[in-house]
Amino acid sequence: MLQAYERLQHTHDPIDDSITLDHDTRKKARIKIKTDKGLDLGIFMERGHPLLVGEVLKTECGKLIEIKGQAEPVSTAIGTDWLTFSKVCYHLGNRHTVLQVGELWVRFKPDHVLEQLAEKYGLSVNHTPAIFEPENGAYGSGGHSHAHEQDHSH
Repeated sequence: MLQAYERLQHTHDPIDDSITLDHDTRKKARIKIKTDKGLDLGIFMERGHPLLVGEVLKTECGKLIEIKGQAEPVSTAIGTDWLTFSKVCYHLGNRHTVLQVGELWVRFKPDHVLEQLAEKYGLSVNHTPAIFEPENGAYGSGGHSHAHEQDHSH
C-alpha cells in the first residue's frame, strides 16, 4: 500500500495518479482508499486541515497524487441581487452550517429548512450534484484558498 504524508504547495512534475473524494472524506485525517488507477493508498494528514481539491500529495516512494472533488448531493441557492443574497448568507451563517459561497450563489448540504429560508428571500434552489468545497472558516486553517486552481495554468 502506498502511503502519503506530505502535501505539496506547487509542483510542475507530472502527476502519477489521482483520488476522487467527496467533502466528508476530504475532511478526514486518515483515509484508506483506492486511487483512480486502482492502487491502494493510505493518507495520513494533520487533523483539522482538510484536503483541498487540486492539491497534490506525495507518497513515501515519490508518487504524486492529485486530489479531485467528487460531485455529491448539494443544494445551490442562486440570487439575483447582492442585498438579498447577503441577507440569505447572513441567516445561513447564523445557523452555523457549512457553506460554499460564489458570486450570487451559496451551496450547502441538502436541508429542506435551509432551502425554504433561501426560497423565502426569493433565491432559486438547484439540486444538481456538484463538487462541494465549503469555506474552512475564519478560525480554522486560514480560510479557503483557491490558489491551487492557478497551479495548473503553467
